Amino acid sequence: MTFDAAAVRAQFPILTREVQGHPLHYLDNAATTHLPQAVIDAIVRHETHDRANVLRGVHTLAEAATEAYENARSEIAQYLNVASEEIVFTSGTTGGINLIANSFGAGLGAGDEVLLSLLEHHSNIVPWQLLRERRGVVLKFLPVTADGRIDPAALEEMVSPRTKLISLVHVSNVTGAELNVGAVVEAAQTVGAKVLLDGAQRTAHGPLDLPALDVDFYAFSGHKMFGPNGVGVLWGRRALLEDLPPFLGGGEMIRSVTPGETTFADVPHKFEAGTPPIAQAVGLGAAVRWIKSLNANAAEAHLRGLTARVLDGLAALDNGKGRIRVIGPTGLQARFPVVSFAIERAHPHDVCQMLDAHGVALRGGHHCAQPLMDRFDLTGTTRASLAVYNHNADVDAFLNGLEDAMARLT
Repeated sequence: MTFDAAAVRAQFPILTREVQGHPLHYLDNAATTHLPQAVIDAIVRHETHDRANVLRGVHTLAEAATEAYENARSEIAQYLNVASEEIVFTSGTTGGINLIANSFGAGLGAGDEVLLSLLEHHSNIVPWQLLRERRGVVLKFLPVTADGRIDPAALEEMVSPRTKLISLVHVSNVTGAELNVGAVVEAAQTVGAKVLLDGAQRTAHGPLDLPALDVDFYAFSGHKMFGPNGVGVLWGRRALLEDLPPFLGGGEMIRSVTPGETTFADVPHKFEAGTPPIAQAVGLGAAVRWIKSLNANAAEAHLRGLTARVLDGLAALDNGKGRIRVIGPTGLQARFPVVSFAIERAHPHDVCQMLDAHGVALRGGHHCAQPLMDRFDLTGTTRASLAVYNHNADVDAFLNGLEDAMARLT
């Protein structure tokens, strides 16, 4: 089974540019991915042909905009194998998690427990800390193993009858490790707790079957799956969404308003106050269609090959000397193409700047995961994260540039 990376790359206009006299080797996909021409075209067409506000207007453009907006919702629902009414458009993963922290959190009280982990992005920590201040909930953090995974043995110990929600990252933006969702769901269901997954790093890698995962809420961002900035999705079981109060109030999320009271719209609209990110949602719908056009098995094999090339290359550069420390799984089992590493006596920002001189775009720092850095006694790491448009030349440029950087820095 072959994967034509060149044909995929040709669909991304930005990949033709140069950086400091070199071809662009973009390996910062965990932070944001680029847009294929199909997504750009969908956004441009909407903005130049159908731009209008949605849901209330009856003129031609308003009806066309509403149709495009709701069609995008349907496309995303199909991608997740769920009902359209369960798809709430948000500003991104952070917006989705904050929605649950406020709406679901409104039903929690002092002593109720929310279970997180040391792997979490700050967007899955800070909203719960704010909830703790408002409602007096207790936050517990699952420990992380030496290979950058949540410790499954700790689940049984830390889940209690007071646990109301388990909120965890589906795929770590630092270690690339994939969560054992089944074990988490089983532990949650023993005490009647709900499960929320941060899917920001997972959704670019092909369709999901959320009913099969058996979780209760799922949040992700468009810009990490070849879509626009400023849009994301929160999925929730319809019965749960219907029971939750809205997070924001305003236009579009109401059925009727009087000076005395407001009747809210049905889900999902009661969670979409104000003018939504219409063009961005249209672009996200196009991104989902584009991902589905790929051969999923071939794309997965391609990325596994590139990830192996990165890991093997790091091991060869280190040559058993212990100068390079990979943070997370060093193999390919239950992991995605995100590889973070620390180089002895080299600051991640210096590494990234030196690699930029080779045209290689990396990410250096704590990756909005400071508790995880503390767990590994690090201030930060350098991260290479891959997407389907990457190819061997990108990895080779990265490894060659890193060899140069290590010679100068260590």
